[in-house]
Amino acid sequence: MMLFQGKYRKEIDTPLGKMIAGADESGICFLQFADHTVLEISSEEHLSENELSESYFKILAKELSEYFRGSLHKFSVPLSVQGTDFQKKVWQKLLEIPYASTKTYHEQAAEIGNPRAVRAAANANGQNKIIILIPCHRIVGSSGKLTGYNGGIDRKMKLLELEKRASKKLLQ
Repeated sequence: MMLFQGKYRKEIDTPLGKMIAGADESGICFLQFADHTVLEISSEEHLSENELSESYFKILAKELSEYFRGSLHKFSVPLSVQGTDFQKKVWQKLLEIPYASTKTYHEQAAEIGNPRAVRAAANANGQNKIIILIPCHRIVGSSGKLTGYNGGIDRKMKLLELEKRASKKLLQ
């Protein structure tokens, strides 16, 4: 379960289930499936909305809809990534994985300059609070087997299948 502590939040329906999105003044800082999220809200202020966060949520909803239709391959909604320097480095490498492609945890660790940091990279992937937009679903085990995913392995498989189908349509 992923803990939400953002300032602004909104629920978004997707073909794979309801998602909780969070934003701050800089962009989207949280996106998880509702059934894998624990909401921690300490005051009514956290439920408020402002014009900027609403703008981010509108862009996010539009882009998610296009993504699930297979017509969007790269998100443009601003992100507000919060984590350690190591986590941010790992997540940046996730953003560089092309649509409909996968990499292994070992490849990811090597790309951040530390091929022995496979477990640390896997742990950072597991701490990714902005799933789909930061595509941790594109990381697989060294055998190609699907491994852990915050939204569940079934959803990971469906996301990869969606991307594969959409990319094949482009080639036709």
